[in-house]
Amino acid sequence: MQIRSVSPVFVGRDKESAALDRALREADDGTPQAVLIGGEAGVGKTRLLEEALARAARDTGALTVVGACVEAGADGLPFAPVSTLLRGLHRRFGDELTQAAAGFGDELARLLPELGEPTALPAPAGTEEGRGRLFELTARLLETLAGTRTLVLAIEDLHWSDRSTRELLSYLFRSLPRGRVLLLMTYRSDDIHRRHPLRPFLAELDRLRTVRRIELERFTVDEVRRQLAGIHGSEPRARVVEQVYARSDGNAFFVEELAGCLKGDEPPGMISDSVRDLLLVRVEALPETVQRVIRIAARGGSRVEHALLRAVVPGDEDELIEALRTAVGANLLRVDEDDSYRFRHALVREAVIDDLLPGERSRLSRRYAEALEADPALVCADERPARLAGFWYQANDPVKALPATLRAADAARGRHAYAEQLRMLDRVLELWDSVPAEIRTAQRPARDVESYPLCDCVDETLAHLDLLAEITLTARLAGEPERGLSVARRALRIIVEPEHPLRAAWFWSQTSRLLRHLARGTGWEELKRAQALLAGFDPSPTHAHVLTEAATWGVLFDAGPDALETARQAVDLARAMGNEEAELHALVSLGGLMTETGAGEEGIAVMRAAAERVQAGHHVNVFTRSHVNLQSVLETVGRSRESLEVGEEALKLTDRWRLRQTAVWLHRNRGDALYSLGRWDDAATAGRTAAADAASPVNRALSAEFVAQVALARGEYEVAEAEIAVMTEQYNAYDRSVQHAHPAARCKLLLAAARGRILDARELFAAAVAAGLAPGAGSYTWPLVHAAAVAEADAAGVSAAAPGRAEAIGLIRTYAAGLRRHYPVWQAHAELVEAELRRAEGTVRAADWAAVIAALEGLERPYLLAQARAHGAETLLADGDREGAGALLIQAYEAARALGAAPLMRGVELLAQRARLPLAPAAGPGTAGRDDRGLTRRERDVLALVAAGRSNRQIAQELFISPKTASVHVSHILAKLEVSGRGEAAALAHRLGLLTEERVTPAR
Repeated sequence: MQIRSVSPVFVGRDKESAALDRALREADDGTPQAVLIGGEAGVGKTRLLEEALARAARDTGALTVVGACVEAGADGLPFAPVSTLLRGLHRRFGDELTQAAAGFGDELARLLPELGEPTALPAPAGTEEGRGRLFELTARLLETLAGTRTLVLAIEDLHWSDRSTRELLSYLFRSLPRGRVLLLMTYRSDDIHRRHPLRPFLAELDRLRTVRRIELERFTVDEVRRQLAGIHGSEPRARVVEQVYARSDGNAFFVEELAGCLKGDEPPGMISDSVRDLLLVRVEALPETVQRVIRIAARGGSRVEHALLRAVVPGDEDELIEALRTAVGANLLRVDEDDSYRFRHALVREAVIDDLLPGERSRLSRRYAEALEADPALVCADERPARLAGFWYQANDPVKALPATLRAADAARGRHAYAEQLRMLDRVLELWDSVPAEIRTAQRPARDVESYPLCDCVDETLAHLDLLAEITLTARLAGEPERGLSVARRALRIIVEPEHPLRAAWFWSQTSRLLRHLARGTGWEELKRAQALLAGFDPSPTHAHVLTEAATWGVLFDAGPDALETARQAVDLARAMGNEEAELHALVSLGGLMTETGAGEEGIAVMRAAAERVQAGHHVNVFTRSHVNLQSVLETVGRSRESLEVGEEALKLTDRWRLRQTAVWLHRNRGDALYSLGRWDDAATAGRTAAADAASPVNRALSAEFVAQVALARGEYEVAEAEIAVMTEQYNAYDRSVQHAHPAARCKLLLAAARGRILDARELFAAAVAAGLAPGAGSYTWPLVHAAAVAEADAAGVSAAAPGRAEAIGLIRTYAAGLRRHYPVWQAHAELVEAELRRAEGTVRAADWAAVIAALEGLERPYLLAQARAHGAETLLADGDREGAGALLIQAYEAARALGAAPLMRGVELLAQRARLPLAPAAGPGTAGRDDRGLTRRERDVLALVAAGRSNRQIAQELFISPKTASVHVSHILAKLEVSGRGEAAALAHRLGLLTEERVTPAR
């Protein structure tokens, strides 16, 4: 009887296969999907994956490509599975892929060298923006290729993935809004210990609605029986099934191994209980020449090329091929389409390596390293540096390993793989003391690292400092500020400041930035020390770097005259050093500071000129600040229409340069301008677009904060609460700048006030004041102060004698007195705040509100104007002026209806009812006399989908909101319509004519 070691029959997994088929159908319909398949080693993840890929190709015509993570990924081999996938796509698509990458091939070549030579990274060495752009270009490439057919991309062994691969995958999961793409990934769940780097990655993905997780269980007794029957070709005896099941415990791979030990139809004989011995049974049954090849292949990595194996295995090539043929025939090795070999199961490879003697391991690693040094073409160019570094390291040869590891770090940097670069540099630090001093000094690691000072005179101490400098910067880029701070402080303990002031100043500036990232202060003392160290020395790139950092610090924390002067000096120094990007960064800071301190026209002109230079010179790394900041500054001084124009132009550039995360900021800023102008439906669309594309924590927080802002103004408090929770969770702990802190505090304060929690509102404002942040411009701090004043005034109408009110009002008034009022919109806010405080005190007059209304009528701020008119009407009624009050109430009501500001509408309606004044809102086209039951525009959008029979999940997908938010909207609709179910709601909506308006579909 012929016995196969792999069953030709696919056993069980019905539920899991159905889940994969559902994901494929949804991907085929245009919604990207991802499925993570977890399970212990040998449980059958690969077989399930192979069957799913075969069905996808057979049933839907999908194009399937497989990549695998390799153990070398932990040693700094970045993006290995992604590069393999892209190579597979390149083989299938050919010119079509090259055409899809046209214009960006030099960037994508970092992942797919077949597209050409990657563009050399400019100094400074690497940026977050360059990494983000690489991720965006990859997403766009897949989106383009998936336009005509479904792509099923599979990655095996995710537990071995490098961090850069995980971050890229996370980006893809979040930023592919449409596209026929299905990502399938497998990982060993038994390897995911508490501190395994994959654990937080899995936890993050569990929150995404387009990501599913499948956990494979072991086989049952019946499934073991069916597996044995498939392997043997006949039904096994019950005693055999029982013993195999008992020995394998239902693990599919162990069942196969035990099946190979069967003699006829008898139970397995005497086999050691050791798992390693079980896995080596079939290896040891082969001829010694084959075993030797298997041992050498195991030491070459989880995948080893034929050419590399040929260079390492002694003897004739015919003998090697025959040995490999035998190993493949025994189902120990399998051949990949790129002429490489991998073990059919990693457990066997691990057992083979474990069986090697320590001397054997290092000797084999040396042979691999020597072969690769003699002929670098034996492996792919993008993998060569990391693999060579790994071989020399495993060969226990520090003299060879140190330079090889430095080259691997450089290669990782060239691919924006900063986590792997950091791992390589840490290994260099580990090897440092094991290498002679003359070799250490010859291997200088720092390469013009962000204006770090280098000189021709090198000694051992300086070489060590150069290494620490590169580790410090790389740790920051890799998102490990704690590690960067530790290394920077280590360097500062080594440096003798009078001898090396430039190096010391550089490390102090990095320490400042890292302390801010870790929320351990503002970092000003460290920056001040850096500047003091540079006093009296000739200008240098380090001077320009430190001053540019100080100018940026001023924008965030203290936009005063000192910061303005620092920014001017930074511009001059950067210009003198010929560093155009540093100059442009400094100009952006200078323009913002000039605007903040009152020179708005001049400051905006400086920023516009910088933005034009950025666009003309394709300075992508500066673009993420130049246009976003100009857009924001225009909005904050009240020039909202100009802000929209800048945003529209900038969005064209983000599309051209493939910067989707920068587009998130632009859409968020567009939302602010649209909100100010009273175009709330358009603002909500901008907010949803930003939320749909947001991939980073800060971008998700920014989007959630804006959605909460609109929801609060429209009275959708459950929606606001859910978004505020997202905002609070996603904001990075280090982000303490006023542009984030004050809007976040305002949202929380408004929600507390709306829920009647005035004490909580006071505490939130007091905490914002106590934080000691320098006040921001009009769109950051004035709205927070206004919200606090409104909360006190509204609470005064409920309870005339609330304890602590006088102190709270005093704190608001004192804080407001210190805010700038350079522009009409800021001055209007100041008058509005004072009027609200007088309303809280019961001393406000009609003249106060008249002045506020006059100030706001000259600005395009319809919501603030409607609020002022409503309060002005209240004071006029108290003075007996019913005619004047009635006119203001009608204007306020019309504006509130147009905006969908439900709380303001209700307030005006109650005031009009008490005063017995008529309200005559202007009816829009086709809506005269329509009873909309107080539904907001967003709720009418949701109602239209409810009437069309959509589920909450489908509504969420259509409107780019979460299912929870959709559920909240539906609950509000049912309550406002006073119906008990969705069917009744749809019927009533038709009867009232609520579905006749064309529903606005969000931009995708």
